[in-house]
Amino acid sequence: MRNKKKGFSLIELLIVVAIILIIAAIAIPNLLKSRISANEASAVGAVRTIGTSEITYQMGNGKFGTLTDLNGVELIDSVLGAGKKSGYDFAASLVGTTDFLATATPTTYNSTGIRAFCIAQENVVRYKSDGSSALTVCDTTISPLGK
Repeated sequence: MRNKKKGFSLIELLIVVAIILIIAAIAIPNLLKSRISANEASAVGAVRTIGTSEITYQMGNGKFGTLTDLNGVELIDSVLGAGKKSGYDFAASLVGTTDFLATATPTTYNSTGIRAFCIAQENVVRYKSDGSSALTVCDTTISPLGK
């Protein structure tokens, strides 16, 4: 009788590990892109919610409010009211006495998001492709979403 050892050789195991690493190298970048897209979609929805809430708040109070104000009257949820959601930092501020500016900036540029979003009184969501810097204005010089 011959004495046969059962099991895998070291070469066979290394080949399997190499195949797994190749598959991971292909899949991980796509997963990160999907995560960024999901974060950006969530940020757009949140900015639209803030814009609608600002208009509702202004109709009832005669002025626009901050995220804390909007959260206080339950026009936005407490997560958005805290200013952080889905990898984005949110802010709402008064611009003069007749306008507001709501912004969404990626918490970590190129990791949680690429674009920064804003909305003002005309209720048009606009974006800046370089999300690494905060938006201080939201006017016609900034590209509207969808164009």
